[in-house]
Amino acid sequence: MKKIVFMAFVLVLLLPTLATGCLGTKNKGDIAIGVAWPFASNNSMFREGVELAAKEINQGGGIKGRNIKLVMKDDEASVAAGMAVAQSFAGERQVAAVIGHRNSFVSIPASRIYEEAGLVMLSPASTAPELTSKGYRFVFRSLPSDDEIAKKMAAFCSQQGHKRMVIYYSEDSYGMGLANSFEDQAKEAGLKVVDRISYYGDLRDLERLRNKWQALDYDGIFIAAAMPAGAEFIADGGRVGISVPYYAGNAMDSPQLYEIGGKAAEGTVVGTIFNPDENREEVRKFVEAFTKEYNEPPGAYAAQGYDAVKLLAAAIGQAGDADAAALAASLRELKNWPGVSGYHSFDQYGNDVGDLVVIKVLRDGELQL
Repeated sequence: MKKIVFMAFVLVLLLPTLATGCLGTKNKGDIAIGVAWPFASNNSMFREGVELAAKEINQGGGIKGRNIKLVMKDDEASVAAGMAVAQSFAGERQVAAVIGHRNSFVSIPASRIYEEAGLVMLSPASTAPELTSKGYRFVFRSLPSDDEIAKKMAAFCSQQGHKRMVIYYSEDSYGMGLANSFEDQAKEAGLKVVDRISYYGDLRDLERLRNKWQALDYDGIFIAAAMPAGAEFIADGGRVGISVPYYAGNAMDSPQLYEIGGKAAEGTVVGTIFNPDENREEVRKFVEAFTKEYNEPPGAYAAQGYDAVKLLAAAIGQAGDADAAALAASLRELKNWPGVSGYHSFDQYGNDVGDLVVIKVLRDGELQL
């Protein structure tokens, strides 16, 4: 009789958990999401996008009644600092997932730490194919890879009548990955890469290269570099008389393109990841809310930060648990999830395979669709 009474008592204690079927009794209170980014040196409105998403989710009742708590750490765009941030998040068992990092050369070594710790990492900015090439279970990206961006840009260059291209790239994971991807995709699109460089000493050296490229009959330059290096190359190109069109990847989608590149940057075409003028309800509401909150329109990284938080919230809510295995499985089950930067779907490797690439051109100092 005592055993029956005891079992009935235990069942009474368990009933709330069994009835709700959500998020488990082991995870009460706020859901902590880590955010790793070079906030001080290269924020690009990313923090604002992340914070707006968390604010909207919490004001709407949270994730099944639990609020999101953002834990932000600056990785200083440094491998050493990024690894330290990753280790600190891995040691904080209450963190459900991490959004970050910005730079591929930080994300790639940090991803191993997250994988070994069993902690979901969702990068909203790292495009290097290597990030998702190791078969990791807990590593994702929420934007197109370099391969996807390069494919769209090579096809666009071909459509514009280009035949012989030069590649300028930065010697880091992003630059080398995008340069390699573009060269591969250029061949598929019928383009020939006549030269590729990652360094020039001064304007005289660049002038010498310009003469060499003219002799090779080049008709365009693809830039696989981030800011400010990419825009500085364009500005220097203007000083030595380079007049062919420039093309670039998503890291050049920034007001700095005109601020640094000046008139020489006019006409630069960028393959990027966010169209603020897209006529979808999600986009209109986001642009309106962001502009009202911060008194300026959102950029691509604001949109990526916003989508990353909402993607994780959707996956946690769908999984009914913030456990890493359940969260990772839930992310892979999301298909054509409507974010402000496009429709997101993840493949088995953690790549976002949604149709997310948009093409912009710098006109009158502004990047336009």
